[in-house]
Amino acid sequence: MQGMSWAIRWLTGLVWLLLSATALAGTAQVGRDVLLLGAATDQQAPQRPCSPEVLAHHQDILSIPAPAGGWSGAPQAVDVFGVLTGEVRISHGDRQICGSMHDARTRDSRFRAGVGMVVVPKAGEREPIIVSWAAPLKPRWIPTVRLGAPSPVQQNDTARLLVRAACIAVAIALALSALMGFVTARDRTFLYYVAICAVFVLWQAVLGGLSGYPEPWLPVHDRASWWLVALSTFALALLLPILWRLNGGARLWPGSGTGQRAVLWGLVLAGLCVPWMGTAGLAWMAAALEAVFVLGCVVCLGVGLWAVVQRDGYAAAGLFALAPWWILIIADALHAHWLTAYRIEALQLSATWFLMMAAYALNLRLGRLRQQRDEMRQLADTDALTGLPNRRHGLHLLARHLERAGAEQLPLAIGFLDIDLFKDINDRFGHEVGDQVLVAVARGLRGAVRLQDDVIRMGGEEFLVLLPGASHGAALARLESVRRQIPTVTVPLGISGLAVTVSIGLAVLRPGRDDLAGLLRRADHAMYRAKRAGRNQVCDGEQALPADDPLVA
Repeated sequence: MQGMSWAIRWLTGLVWLLLSATALAGTAQVGRDVLLLGAATDQQAPQRPCSPEVLAHHQDILSIPAPAGGWSGAPQAVDVFGVLTGEVRISHGDRQICGSMHDARTRDSRFRAGVGMVVVPKAGEREPIIVSWAAPLKPRWIPTVRLGAPSPVQQNDTARLLVRAACIAVAIALALSALMGFVTARDRTFLYYVAICAVFVLWQAVLGGLSGYPEPWLPVHDRASWWLVALSTFALALLLPILWRLNGGARLWPGSGTGQRAVLWGLVLAGLCVPWMGTAGLAWMAAALEAVFVLGCVVCLGVGLWAVVQRDGYAAAGLFALAPWWILIIADALHAHWLTAYRIEALQLSATWFLMMAAYALNLRLGRLRQQRDEMRQLADTDALTGLPNRRHGLHLLARHLERAGAEQLPLAIGFLDIDLFKDINDRFGHEVGDQVLVAVARGLRGAVRLQDDVIRMGGEEFLVLLPGASHGAALARLESVRRQIPTVTVPLGISGLAVTVSIGLAVLRPGRDDLAGLLRRADHAMYRAKRAGRNQVCDGEQALPADDPLVA
C-alpha cells in the first residue's frame, strides 16, 4: 500500500511538471489561448470644432473663469447635460469640440450621458473654459454643467447613463411580459400595453440621448426638438387616459369613455402636426403640453381620492402611479436644484414607475380574467345541486383515466350507482326532500373515495364512481362498503320513514377490448341486473350473463 501511495504521488508530481512546462513554453497564440477582436485603425478621435452654422444658433454662452490664482495645472473635466436640442460647444484656448446628445460619435468617448471634454490648462493660466448652446424650448429646462476632476465627473456621467439605460430596459422587459400575458389570456389590453411601452421607450431614448448611442438608430439628427415634442405628445396621450382608469375614473363614471378617447385622439393629432411647426410653434406646443399634463394630474388626483373614499380598492394603484409625477410638479414649482440637475433621469424614473403600476393593474386584470375563467369552467363542469362533476366533465375524467390506464398498464374499475325507488321518495316526501337525499348521497360518496373528482353525478338519481388503480377484487370490496354506508347518510336528515338504498353495477376495464362507451354500458347493465335481483346490492358486471337475461345482445 505504501508503494502504491508513493507511485501515485510521483505520477501526480510528474503530470504537474509537464503541465507547468507546457504553460511556460511559448507565447499565447491568437485563437488558441486568447480571442483577439478588431484591428488597428487610423481613425482619429471623434472630436471636431463647431461649424459656423451651428455657432450661429448658440444664443447662450457660459464662461467658466479660472480660480483666483489661475488654473492649478491639473486636468479639468467639463460635462454638459440637459441640452436636448442642437449641439454643445466646449472650448479652451485653441482647443474646441462640438458634440450632440443624439450622436455619440460626435462626443468624447469618456463621457456617455453628456457632452464633455477634459482640458489641461497650464499652471497659473487664466484662460476661461467656454460652453455654449442653443436656447432651450422651455425656459426652466436649463443645462447642467459639471466641472471637476476627470474621475468623479466621469463616474457621475456613467451613473446617469446607467439610470437612463435601466429605465429603457425595464420598459422593454415589461413589454415582453405583456406579450406573454397576451399569449396566455388572448386579451387585447395586453397588446395596448405593449404599444404604450414602445412609445415610452422611444420617448425616453430621445429624451436621454440614447437614440444616438452607441451610434444613431433613430433619424433624429438636427430635428431633436420635433422628435421630443411629438413623442411627448404621444406619451401624454397614453398617460392621461391610463391614469384616469387607474384612479377609478372609468369605474366611477362608466360613460367617460368618450372623453378619454377625445383626449387621446386630440393629442395624437396634435403630435402628428409637430413636423410642420417652426421653433415658435414648438415652444408653444411644449408649454401647452406641460399645462395639459398638470391639469390632468390634478383631475386624476381628485378622482383617485374620491374613489378611495368610495372604497374602490383598485384606486390605490392609480394614486401610487401619480406620486412621482406630483413630486416633479411640486419640485418644478419650487425651482428645486436637484430637479434641474437630474431632470432627464427624474422623468425617466417617473415614467418607469408609471409603467410598473400599469403592469401591476394589468396583472390584476389577468388575475380577474383567470378567476372568471375558472369560475365559468367550474360552473360548466359542476352539478349545481351536489357540487360533483357533471356528466360532461365526468366523461372527460373517465376518458383521461382510460388513456392513462392504457399507457401505464394500470387497472381501472367503475361503479354505476342508482338510488333505489327514488321516484317513490319524491312522490311520498316531496322534491325538496328528494334533493336533500341527492346531496346526502353525494356527500357520502365523496367520503368513500380518495378524490372528489372520482364521484360523478350522471343525471337524475344516477352516479358514477371511478376507481383508478383498483383491481377487480378491491373494486368489488370498495363498492360493497359504499352500498352499506349509503343508508346511514340520510339519518342526519331526521325524516321519519325515509330509507335510502342503492343498486351498483361494477365493470372492470379489459385492456384492448373496452372503450369508454363499452365500459359504461357494461356497468350500466350490471346496475340494472342488481335492481332486478332485488335492489340494494352490488352486481359484478364481470360475471357471465345468463342466457335468458334480456340484456344479453
